[in-house]
Amino acid sequence: MAGRFDPLTRTAIRGGRTHLPEPPDAVRPAEAHPAAPAAAEAPAAAEGTPRPAHTARDQGRERVWGDGAGLDIGLILGPLRRGPGDPTFRTAPDGAVWLGIRTPAGPATLRVAKATGADQVSGTAWGPGTEWVLDRLPAFLGAEDDATAFVPRHRLVHLSRRRRPGLRLTRTGLVLQVLIPTVLEQKVTADEAYRAWRRLVRQYGERAPGPHPDLYVMPDARTWALIPSWDWHKAGVDAKRSATIVRAARVAPRMEEAAAMDLPAAAARLEAVPGIGPWTSAETLQRSNGAADAVTTGDLHLPGIIGYSLTGDRDADDAVMLDLLAPYADQGTGQRHRAARLILLGGRTPPRRAPRMYRNDIGLI
Repeated sequence: MAGRFDPLTRTAIRGGRTHLPEPPDAVRPAEAHPAAPAAAEAPAAAEGTPRPAHTARDQGRERVWGDGAGLDIGLILGPLRRGPGDPTFRTAPDGAVWLGIRTPAGPATLRVAKATGADQVSGTAWGPGTEWVLDRLPAFLGAEDDATAFVPRHRLVHLSRRRRPGLRLTRTGLVLQVLIPTVLEQKVTADEAYRAWRRLVRQYGERAPGPHPDLYVMPDARTWALIPSWDWHKAGVDAKRSATIVRAARVAPRMEEAAAMDLPAAAARLEAVPGIGPWTSAETLQRSNGAADAVTTGDLHLPGIIGYSLTGDRDADDAVMLDLLAPYADQGTGQRHRAARLILLGGRTPPRRAPRMYRNDIGLI
């Protein structure tokens, strides 16, 4: 997609990060949370055991996961953020990440933050999908990602991995939640795609359950399929992308089955829908399935960045990029996507030599 050139400031899957401020030393995340009492009032919870939230008003439940040593929450969950104004993704001054999630059980809010223990992560959830998101909290934080299988083959990758030891690949288990904003990003600038996502979610989604005042959950599949053409147009979404989203929403159960498939079968399932190609399926499966080998092809900038980072060739195409990443294809189930993320996090990008892609806002026509 055009418009995604700076891999250190953007938050998409191909290398972006979400900066999370550190909570003050005198205030622990649990105390900074608006629904939390003093530490003495909070009983200790067993690892992985949901427990009632601190106030009856919020009706939240908490899970403390005790295997979060060294994890970088912002780096792991950052790929789920669609621009700085994403209404389904918020960060807080206390270092927490808030997610509005459309689960199979209904809407849910998930707040993720470092717990009081050095190796613990706390997840607090609200809404009908509470049990679902708390059960999947470790997967959201990369527990199913085997980072030990990765062996760096380039000096830049080795150095980037040493600087980012907390990188894990998230696995949401939710295909439509990541597929729809990915389709919106096809062949337009990031600003256009993010604006369309914000407008459609705020107009057709719903307020996320729980205490966050400005968090939303995206619409369900039926609502996506019923959005009228004029509202797609006002959001700046052309007929081709809107039709692709409608087709995917109409077969949502079949799309969601891809979350439990291996990479080739999952990609084939998604690409059976007209309008979904290798770029879209890879970008989706990187998030929904935590696919470490789902390398993105067909991107405007990615081949040039990887070529420049590893060999100084800013004019590299997909064939050159895949050749450079080939040493990572034979590591277990493949690690090309992880290698690409580490390359982008290395920060070595070619200097600009042309203006940004022109923004064409069809909503103004």
